[in-house]
Amino acid sequence: MVFKRLLSRTLDVFPPFLALLAGLLVASLLLIALNANPIEAFQSLWNGAFGNENSTAETLVKAIPMLFVAIGICVAFRGGVVNIGGEGQMIAGAVMGVTVALALGNANAAGWVIIALALISGFAAGAVYAGIAGVLKAYFNVNEILSTIMLNQIAVQLMNYLLNGVLLDPSEAGMNHIPKTARIVEWAELPRLSFTLSDGVELFGRTRLHWGLILALLLAVLIYVLLWRTTIGYRIRAVGANERAARYAGISDKRQMVLAMLLAGGCAGLAGVVQVLGLQYRLQTDGSAAGFTAGAGFNGIVVALFGGLNPLGAIPASVFFGGLLVGAQKMQRDLGIPASMITSINGLIVVFVVSSQIFVTWRAKRRALSATAPATATPVAQLETQP
Repeated sequence: MVFKRLLSRTLDVFPPFLALLAGLLVASLLLIALNANPIEAFQSLWNGAFGNENSTAETLVKAIPMLFVAIGICVAFRGGVVNIGGEGQMIAGAVMGVTVALALGNANAAGWVIIALALISGFAAGAVYAGIAGVLKAYFNVNEILSTIMLNQIAVQLMNYLLNGVLLDPSEAGMNHIPKTARIVEWAELPRLSFTLSDGVELFGRTRLHWGLILALLLAVLIYVLLWRTTIGYRIRAVGANERAARYAGISDKRQMVLAMLLAGGCAGLAGVVQVLGLQYRLQTDGSAAGFTAGAGFNGIVVALFGGLNPLGAIPASVFFGGLLVGAQKMQRDLGIPASMITSINGLIVVFVVSSQIFVTWRAKRRALSATAPATATPVAQLETQP
């Protein structure tokens, strides 16, 4: 019985890794077609991602927004809702957070007050923005995939309008520059993150790594506890596992869907405001969502899936994909690989990882069908006690 349970758990864990291996194998064939040595290419990728202190820090910097978004995606998917709106929710959180930071900075508020209120307002803005799609899904049966994608575009246009209007840096008024806000005050910036080793050497002391990493790690632990150690999380997972059974057990499926979207949007909103407070110190864009988010809203979905829809599993997954993005740049410089090839490699890994979820879903359905207990009591039979 113990061996069978261990084997079942192993089969649930390994599909993403097998998918990763398959993606890298196909990528190797493409590299060979371009007359590039796959071993040299992947070695260059590794060195670019983790070869030294600065590259490791840049990998972690890339991982931070993806981790925030991935944590929210875990909540949404566990609640039976597909959230594709991470980009728009990041923008909503960033717009609200930078607005609060600029207003409080002009009022000479204390740094910790500005940071705290900016984070709270960014979370709230992202939650409200995602909540729109949640309400439409729960009460009007509007497909959440379509609504969140459309909300992404609305957020982009709203950001462009504000950055060319009331939020435009006064020093840029009347000039043909990139739309951007004024810079937040220095005491409202998230501090740089460094570690002093036993021999007195300061690790990451001269890099861009900031305290947003600690905030993301704490949020991952908090959401894990919420989902698997509280009744609120149980209800969310019950609706995601079997909506009809959860409703029969007295759980409001509509309320849990909206709550899942609120939490997912709030996490993405935190990603946006942390990018401003910890890295960019102002909100600016080239007119597209990626100009600010760098695709973290979409990459966060893949990170969540690769992490098994577990907030704790999303931590190493975000570091991996952060390293993939940073290391790919060095691989391009060292071997002269076209930028389109780098995009293809990333896309291949994404396709294989997402496809691996089909196998996981199939196994979950098999477990549900083979359960001896009827689903009329509670949805417990369809919920794992551990993620």
